[in-house]
Amino acid sequence: MEETLNLYFQGTYSQDDEIQVVAFNLGKEEYAVDILNVQEINRLLNITRVPRSESHIEGVLNLRGNIIPIINLHKKFNLQSEGNEEDKRIVVFQFNDLKVGIIVDEVSEVLRLGKEDIEETGKVYSSINAEHIKGIAKVNNRLLILLDLLKILES
Repeated sequence: MEETLNLYFQGTYSQDDEIQVVAFNLGKEEYAVDILNVQEINRLLNITRVPRSESHIEGVLNLRGNIIPIINLHKKFNLQSEGNEEDKRIVVFQFNDLKVGIIVDEVSEVLRLGKEDIEETGKVYSSINAEHIKGIAKVNNRLLILLDLLKILES
């Protein structure tokens, strides 16, 4: 089991077996992503709609000369948006040469998680949509769903 977790998160943890994540809300649930891929977090800006794009593609954003596609995870995961418009944020990610943003209801905090706080997806959640989830983290009395944004983008 321990070996499986080590292989599963290989390259994600530092030597002290921790991962740093950005936690955010989508609807009534809390999610988190690895901070290593987060480039920046912005207020909700003017998004230009792209005709005939998939329903979960909100549009594109011109951010300091870079055109960035914006994904609405509410539509992708079939969730209701919660909270105030002032709290909504765009989290911009960088994967090699690809930049993409997601709309979240609220960014709550940056956390350090130890491997003992994370359950593998297969042990907790066995569904087709589980491929988008890296694991479930236990933080105090909360559960955070760790998203695999690369797999979300590939689908």
